[in-house]
Amino acid sequence: MPLSRVGPSEVSQLRDFLTEADLTMAGLDEPTVHLWVDRDPDGAIVGSTGFELSADGRHALIRSVAVAPGRRGSGDGSRLARHALARAAASGADRAWLFSRRSGPFWEKLGFRPADREALAASLPDAHQVRLFVRSGRLDDEVAWSRPLRGEAGDVDPVLVGRTGRAGPG
Repeated sequence: MPLSRVGPSEVSQLRDFLTEADLTMAGLDEPTVHLWVDRDPDGAIVGSTGFELSADGRHALIRSVAVAPGRRGSGDGSRLARHALARAAASGADRAWLFSRRSGPFWEKLGFRPADREALAASLPDAHQVRLFVRSGRLDDEVAWSRPLRGEAGDVDPVLVGRTGRAGPG
């Protein structure tokens, strides 16, 4: 089933899903946050992904990537993460960032490397998660990750290009 964009009426259901996944829910209903969900045949959310762009559009904070417990290890997490990365690149972002204390090996397989959390905060100062972590004093407890979205020639990373030859899955 294809991913669907999260509309205002679906934010509450997504919030419940992300609560179970123990992920940050700051700003889910803000127009600057782009979110998608994967649903099972009964309509239940079984995966989510998204990003938020910096004010200059050059940086994307990847967020809300989660998979229902029964679907972990199926490749769904990588598919969801690549969707957000490709959409961020298609929106003009050159670099992706994220916070993750528990899933480093997963993100490393997708080309992310440990990053300086202060650099992340400086690149995305208006992102909801950054503002929450700074305001609550939790920024120093977070683990930052980053990866480029484009190659040296400025083209979108081939890992993110689908069968159609353009950024984004299909």
